[in-house]
Amino acid sequence: MQTSSDVSRRKFIHAALAGSMTVPLLGQEIPKGAKGVFGEPPRDLKLIEDADVIVCGAGPAGVSAAIAAARSGAKVRLFDVHGCLGGVWTAGLLTWIFDFDKPGLTKEIRSKLDERGARRGTSPKVFVYEPDEMKLLLEDMCTEAGVKFRLQTRVVAAYRDGRRLTTIVTESASGREAWRAPVFIDATGDGVLGALAGCDWELGQMGKEESSRCLCQPLTMNAIAAVKDITKMRDYVSFYEGDLNWHVKATENLKADIRKAGIDPSYGMPTIFHIRDNIVLLMLNHEYGIRPDDADAMTAATVRARKEIFGISRSLRKLGGVWDGLQVVATAEQIGVRDGKRIKGRYVVKKDDLMSAARHEDAVARVTFGVDIHAKTKEENDKLTIERGGVTKFTPYDIPLRALIANDVDGLMMAGRCISGDFIAHASYRVTGNAVAMGEAAGAAGAVAATSKRLPHEVEWKEVAEVLEKKVRKA
Repeated sequence: MQTSSDVSRRKFIHAALAGSMTVPLLGQEIPKGAKGVFGEPPRDLKLIEDADVIVCGAGPAGVSAAIAAARSGAKVRLFDVHGCLGGVWTAGLLTWIFDFDKPGLTKEIRSKLDERGARRGTSPKVFVYEPDEMKLLLEDMCTEAGVKFRLQTRVVAAYRDGRRLTTIVTESASGREAWRAPVFIDATGDGVLGALAGCDWELGQMGKEESSRCLCQPLTMNAIAAVKDITKMRDYVSFYEGDLNWHVKATENLKADIRKAGIDPSYGMPTIFHIRDNIVLLMLNHEYGIRPDDADAMTAATVRARKEIFGISRSLRKLGGVWDGLQVVATAEQIGVRDGKRIKGRYVVKKDDLMSAARHEDAVARVTFGVDIHAKTKEENDKLTIERGGVTKFTPYDIPLRALIANDVDGLMMAGRCISGDFIAHASYRVTGNAVAMGEAAGAAGAVAATSKRLPHEVEWKEVAEVLEKKVRKA
C-alpha cells in the first residue's frame, strides 16, 4: 500500500536527482501540518556522481572495502561520521585486535604497524596497537590507493529505483548532498545504510518489529590512561608486552582491587592492556540493554560509562601502591557497540555454520574466533560474564560472499558487523580481523560489479578472487 510518506520520498528523490545545487531554506514560513509533525519543505540537492563504489562507514571493514575497491580499479567515495578513519580502532580506542592472521590487508596492516613501531606482541593473530598511529596509517593507505574520503559526514537517507539502490543523502558541514553510484557498501557497523534502504534486519536477539528492551550485548567505552610504572603492574595487565596468557587472572586481580576501592564494576572482567611504555588501555564498564539506534539512550550510556571510568580510576588511585599516579588521558569519542542491525543477505551465517565447520566456494574469510557473548544484564553478568551460546565445540568456519550481498535491495553490499548472520554467529565473526577480510572482499566484488556494469550478485567469486590476488594484496 502506498503511503503519503512514500509519495513524499518519491517527490524528494526526483528533486534531488534533478537539482545541481543546494538551495538554502532561510527565512521561510513554517509549513502547516498535523500536531506533532513538521512537514519539511522539499528542496533540490546538489547531486554528485563521481564514484563507482560508495562505502558508508570507515571502520576496519569500511577502510578495507574502500582500499580494495580502489586498488581494483574503481573510483571510490568513503564516508564516516567521525573525525578520523578507523572506527572502533581509533574513535573507539579499541587498541587491540582479534583473529588477524589472514592473507591480504590484515597482513599488510600488521606489517605497516611494525614498520612504525606501533604494534605490541609477536602473534599475528592477537596484538595491541597504538590508536593514533592507526589513524595515520589508514589515512596514508586510503590516500595512496586514491580513495576520496570524507570525515564528519553522516548518511541520512537512501533511495531506490525499484529494487536497485541508486542514491544516498548525506549531511555534513557542506550541508545536505545527494550521491549516486552503481554500487554501495554498508560498513557502518550498525547497518544504517541497509536499514535506510529498506532491507530486512535483526538486532541482537530481537526481530525488526520488536521495540522493547534491547536483547543485545552491552556497550563498552574504552579509555587511554598513564601509569607511573608499568613494570610493577604485571599482575593486573592482561596484555603485558603482548602476552595474553595472564588475561583471566589479571582481570580477577583488577576486579578485586576495584572492589577494595569501594566500587562494584558494571563489567565482570575489567581489563587493562599495555599499549607501550607507561600507557595502557582501560576496559572497565558495560552499558546494558542499549539500542545503538536510540540517540537518547546512547547519549545517556556514554555519559554513565565515562563517569564510571573516572570513578574507578580515581578510587584506584586513592589505594596508592601500584595505582599511585594512575591518570585517565582520553576516553573514546565513540562508545563501543557489539550488536547493531544485521542486514539480511543472500546467505545467513548461523550457529549451525559454527557447529559444522561450514565451507563455501565463495568464502571471503575463515573465522577462528569463538563465540563471545557478553552478558545482557548486570544480574546475568554477576553469574556468568561471557557465555558461548550453546556452542560446545567450536571449529573454524567460512563466511561466504553471499552473506555480504543484500537480499532485498540490489546494488548494496555489507561488510563488518552488519553482514547477514544470526545472533550466535555474529558473536563470533564480529571481531575486527574478520571485518577487514569481509571489507576487502566486498570492495573487490563491488569494483568488479561497478566497472563491468553488473550487480554484485551477478559477479562470480572466481572473478573476485582473481582481482584480490592480482590487484589488492600487496603483502
